[in-house]
Amino acid sequence: MSGRRSAAAGTQRTGTQQAGTPQAGTPQAGTRPPGTRWPLAGGRPLWHVGLDAAVLAILLGVGLLGFGPTFGQDGRYLIAGFGGILLGLLVAAAGARWRLGLLTMAGLSFVAYMLFGSALAAPGEAALGVFPSLASLRGLLLGIMLSWKQLLTLAAPVGTSVDVLVVPYLASFIAAVVAGSLAWRLRRAYWAVIPVLALFVTAIIFGTAQLFLPELRGSLLAVGAIAWLAYRREMERRESAGAISANQPVQDRAAARTSLLRRIGTAAGVVLVAGAVTMAAAPALTTSATRSVLRDSVIPPPDLHNLPSPLTKFRDYVKNEKDTVLFTVDGLPKNGRVRIAAMDSYDGVVFNVDPNSSASFSPIGDPKALNPGSGGAGTAVGVSVDGYSGVWIPSMATEQSLSYSTPGGPTPTLYLNKDSNSALNLAGVAKGDSYTMDVQVPQVDANKLASADFGSVALPKLENVPQVVTTKANDIVGEAGTPLKKVQALEGALQREGKFSNGLEGQVPSMSGHSAARITKLLSGKEMVGDDEQYATAMALMARQLGIPARVVMGFYLDEKDPANGASKVQLKGSDVHAWVEVNFAGIGWVPFNPTPDKDHIPNPPEPQNASKPKPQVLQPPPPPQEPADLPPDTAPDALNTDGKKNNPAGILGAILLIAGVAAIPVVVIALPLLLILLLKGRRRKRRQGEGLPAQRVGGGWSEVVSMATDLGTTMERNGTRRETAMALNGAFPENRAGTEVLAARADAAIFGPGQPSEEEVEQYWQHVDASVKGMNGSVGFWKRQRAKFSVRSLLVDARAKAARASTAKAGQATSGQGPAAGGPVTGGSVSGGAGRGGRPGLWSGLAGKLGNFRKGER
Repeated sequence: MSGRRSAAAGTQRTGTQQAGTPQAGTPQAGTRPPGTRWPLAGGRPLWHVGLDAAVLAILLGVGLLGFGPTFGQDGRYLIAGFGGILLGLLVAAAGARWRLGLLTMAGLSFVAYMLFGSALAAPGEAALGVFPSLASLRGLLLGIMLSWKQLLTLAAPVGTSVDVLVVPYLASFIAAVVAGSLAWRLRRAYWAVIPVLALFVTAIIFGTAQLFLPELRGSLLAVGAIAWLAYRREMERRESAGAISANQPVQDRAAARTSLLRRIGTAAGVVLVAGAVTMAAAPALTTSATRSVLRDSVIPPPDLHNLPSPLTKFRDYVKNEKDTVLFTVDGLPKNGRVRIAAMDSYDGVVFNVDPNSSASFSPIGDPKALNPGSGGAGTAVGVSVDGYSGVWIPSMATEQSLSYSTPGGPTPTLYLNKDSNSALNLAGVAKGDSYTMDVQVPQVDANKLASADFGSVALPKLENVPQVVTTKANDIVGEAGTPLKKVQALEGALQREGKFSNGLEGQVPSMSGHSAARITKLLSGKEMVGDDEQYATAMALMARQLGIPARVVMGFYLDEKDPANGASKVQLKGSDVHAWVEVNFAGIGWVPFNPTPDKDHIPNPPEPQNASKPKPQVLQPPPPPQEPADLPPDTAPDALNTDGKKNNPAGILGAILLIAGVAAIPVVVIALPLLLILLLKGRRRKRRQGEGLPAQRVGGGWSEVVSMATDLGTTMERNGTRRETAMALNGAFPENRAGTEVLAARADAAIFGPGQPSEEEVEQYWQHVDASVKGMNGSVGFWKRQRAKFSVRSLLVDARAKAARASTAKAGQATSGQGPAAGGPVTGGSVSGGAGRGGRPGLWSGLAGKLGNFRKGER
């Protein structure tokens, strides 16, 4: 191709010199100095190639920005990504310049990836942050396969180690190599947009639910790609036009200028329309309330089903660990709260953490940047664990960092739920553990809260909520207008009307727990008596029944009047445990409310009851005897008849039988269909085993095996042969594999072989059938055996097969003009499960009627 292009160029130059149009030594319109030519894509000048590279770098960079939320907008991911883009474009340019093959390009790309990857994607592992080291090279190699999974399993921000920085570096590098190669090796540049879009989509897939400038990035990608493709299309048109009329001067320069302006205007209009459509569609496509990303489904969150509700330990802290120092907090702000967990799921027994909530627990990637978007300066808080134990890490809202350490052991894997501000250590928080947090205590603007509406959050559906909760909530809220007033009405009613009691010694008895029965007793009793556990649950349930997004939070904090409140170092004990309610408001977040009444609101003691004083018993004299009254002769009772009625066994037995008969009617109604099924199956077995020729009885034995498998739930091909059916049975009942194959082979040999099997062979075959059926029954559980015994599946299959044979026989009679009498007796056809050789209903019936050489076993 290069030779032909050179020859053509030479011919053009010769023709030009002959025409004498240009001066000698003057560059022609279609020629360029040799040092500025590009060897491919029509010999375009180098600045055209540079323009392509700049456009591709911008478009690929737009896609790279999608990784921002995943890395917490840390600038090091941009260094890795844009470094990979520039490196990839250089590799693509070198490949296009020297026309390297696919294998050579792959080798060159790998060498460049490893050589520059230490400085771009592994600065923490590289020597002096730039030069390759054993750790950086190992991370780059393993990252090709493992970094993608690592990026998905860590909670954002994922940090800046080589384990995760490889993803933006490698993805950008590969996309740039492919895009540059397609742009500079093909005349049509449309294919180069595919890797650009692939990088854009990759950043979305491996990103988070948080969006980063979706309208701006989408518009830049659409407008930039369209403008660049229009430019490349114009260059292609000019090159084609120049090749056709290389040395012909332009006759009408005004028309050419008008055509150029028209094309520029059209291109500008297309770009403007594309930008407007993108800006208009982006908000509608990116404002979904629930955005699912790959990290939410590839690696499931830790299973919380087996973890007990933290709220169930509330009364244990109060009674058994009230004087035990659980942990020491250094730097706790005044009135600060240490939270254990936020519970949003209720099943009528306990409030618990919903494991399927929209914001699930994810492994912590970078413990130094948990909530980079929270803004504001944080407060350093340190925690030293003493008597506390469990999987829930005592933390605060909102953590910006969490540096955890254990005595003499490796740092465990920690899980974080940003929505509930809860942290997990599945290995268990133990004595001696310590950690530091950089927290930001949220400040609520009262004026903004007063006018705020409830937030739109995904909460699990509550179950088994007592009816009294809804009734009580409607009575309390009444005519409350604003959302805040509704919540304050619920909180104030429980504080005013409730009485406090932990059920400790010397207090009024108060049952623990927060089940439906306990909440019913709290709200419907003469007095409301309970503690934080019951009042927080009651308020949360009432709020949720009114459509208010609420949850219960358990944690520890000091009372406002406690002299240690606000001290630099605070020891929290079991007596400092509390539970409160958080309600979500739009634009503000979760706001705490305390429905528990003050501890001095103690219930009234029960009123003493006047004990009854029993009077002394006096022995009374017996009443005087009375003479029997004289009755008329016709009204005197007949002693014999009375005794006869009392001792009449027939009447008593009849009454008993009548009661038993009435009671047995439902049993009979249920038992009759079951007995009918057993009767039909027994009759079918008897017919298969005892009727017909020996070969037919052998086929009936195989049908008995297939019927049992059908009743046990095995699905088989209706048109399959016995051997194909045996293969299906081997998969369903692998224990009977050898016996099933033997039965199928022997059935085929008996039916299709010469002569008839002997009676002894038929009897032996049925013995193997019974053993196979027993083995299939023994491979399943008791209840499945009972369901199979009374199942009608095999009976329905037989009925459908019989109907199919009948319809086939009628069709054969109508076609041949003769019935069974003219064509001879038609033996049984095939049924589902592979009774026949071919398995098609009526196939062997027609062959038997015409040839009379094949014998089918009855199903």
